[in-house]
Amino acid sequence: MRFGYLAVFIAALTTSAMAIEDSRVPGGVAIIPIEPDSRPTFDGKPVLTIKDNGQDLAVVGLPLSLEPGTHQLQNMGKQIPFEVRSKKYLEQRIYLKNQRHVTPNTLDLDRIKGESKRQRGALDAFDGELDTIRLILPVEGPISGPFGKRRFFNDQPRRPHSGTDIAAPTGTPIKAAARGRITLVGDFFFNGRLVVIDHGEGLKTMYNHMDQIDVREGQVVKQGQPIGTVGATGRVTGAHLHLGVILNGVSVDPSLFVPEINSLPQ
Repeated sequence: MRFGYLAVFIAALTTSAMAIEDSRVPGGVAIIPIEPDSRPTFDGKPVLTIKDNGQDLAVVGLPLSLEPGTHQLQNMGKQIPFEVRSKKYLEQRIYLKNQRHVTPNTLDLDRIKGESKRQRGALDAFDGELDTIRLILPVEGPISGPFGKRRFFNDQPRRPHSGTDIAAPTGTPIKAAARGRITLVGDFFFNGRLVVIDHGEGLKTMYNHMDQIDVREGQVVKQGQPIGTVGATGRVTGAHLHLGVILNGVSVDPSLFVPEINSLPQ
């Protein structure tokens, strides 16, 4: 079953409508009308498409690194221009006791390189049919790390925060945000124990810093099914779930797909 968009609304075929912003900012999503039965691309990557009342629409993830201004969606040999507005994200300063999580040594860098290749392969994949775009909150708790924050580890600048951190005690069950196939399970240097779920057509969710993992690669899980528990593995200062939402290979603001995030305390 697939879901359709109308302006800034996503209307589920069997459930009530859920609003989602057409948020054309770095880290946001652009919803763009396209010609029927086409397969548009952005930055060389295919993007998710849906139908609403006979109108085909492209749902484009916009990377945090994207410069504001005019950008182009490629479709059937044509360019569809759209504007991206600027957005200023807050800063976050984090102090870590483990200096290697700030400045990895040579062996760490070799490990990180291999892990990044595995992760990139899982996040860039584009296959499978989308069942639903209505994602549920995997775990409840206060927001300890908002999406997009410019991060400084021990006063050294690093990449902006690519997900939303939700604080919860170690051992708290984590639920799958939607039906999908497990495409990556691992224990990574920075991200700790993690799971990636591919929901189809370039939409994925990522769960980092887990304590226990209860699924395996290739397994299909249902929405709401337990996949493991919250932990404090990898580069962390305490137990929490890092929830990432990935669209056409780039991380976007999870609150655009999980509106319950906006009601969590900070």
